[in-house]
Amino acid sequence: MRIFVTGGAGFIGSAVIRHIIENTDNTVINIDKLTYAGNLNNLTEIESNSRYSFFQADICDSQQMIKLIHEFEPNAILHLAAESHVDKSITGSSEFIHTNILGTYTLLEAAREYFNNISDSNKLKFRFHHISTDEVYGDLDDFESLFHEDSPYKPSSPYSATKASSDHLIRSWNRTYGLPTLITNCSNNYGPYQFPEKLIPLAILKALKGEQIPIYGDGLQIRDWLFVEDHAKAIYEVLSRGKIGGTYNIGGHNEKRNIDVIKKICSILEKLAPRKPEGVIKYDDLISFVDDRPGHDGRYAIDASKMEKELGWKPNETFDSGIEKTVVWYLNNKEWCESALKG
Repeated sequence: MRIFVTGGAGFIGSAVIRHIIENTDNTVINIDKLTYAGNLNNLTEIESNSRYSFFQADICDSQQMIKLIHEFEPNAILHLAAESHVDKSITGSSEFIHTNILGTYTLLEAAREYFNNISDSNKLKFRFHHISTDEVYGDLDDFESLFHEDSPYKPSSPYSATKASSDHLIRSWNRTYGLPTLITNCSNNYGPYQFPEKLIPLAILKALKGEQIPIYGDGLQIRDWLFVEDHAKAIYEVLSRGKIGGTYNIGGHNEKRNIDVIKKICSILEKLAPRKPEGVIKYDDLISFVDDRPGHDGRYAIDASKMEKELGWKPNETFDSGIEKTVVWYLNNKEWCESALKG
């Protein structure tokens, strides 16, 4: 299979590419604009592989997308390119609308033009798989409910609203034009190579520097945490065996309050990095509660039973095993962190 990946230099995209190159015989072309969160150092393990290639491009550039798709002749498109930081969407939503909505539209049209001109046998093999988020569903009002594939959309932030919009575009291109599409909505990812602005790497790096670890509001917001390598495997399973036109929720079965996530990180650091910065007695003394984010959702929780029933997928990592691997990785890769922060 020849797979065209957008946003492949990002956190999740690079994990997907590493998984495909290391565990299958497929060929991958990585299309990434290389904005602040795109980092080719995420792919050093496989960059010299003959089945991998990279091209710097913007998914909003229609002519370039058409050209690259025709040249590569993919059997599948994995669309991960997106602006994804909620805080940035609140202070500057235009980039999110441009990339997440107009970029998805541009890519869909390029894919449709290509799909309409390939043989019938190749049409049967073709897939357009859009990677989305559980944030399109809004938040849950109680501690019992879960997000299902047919849960109504109630996005709370400009980020989640643009991802909801792109999901709607994907479904309509499937129904109106017959483009064979797939959508996956995932819960919060964590793991190696995550850009340091996100909660878990931010907490690790702040603690190691002896700086205050900021937590929004009371820290009682609940998220379902999914180890990124488990997510990469799930994406490939859906791409390979998912039902055309279908939606699949991917979750980690690991609901945790944000405050408990930070305290767990501090506990691991006490064990693995006992020599603390000057003036720090305990890492969790660095926890600092800050004003809550506008429109902050209280709880996300994914029902991933469809993934297990239809595709036999379930996460390998518990939160305890995954978070320890993550802390170890950041401890061992401080140079990558500094490089990522410098752009």
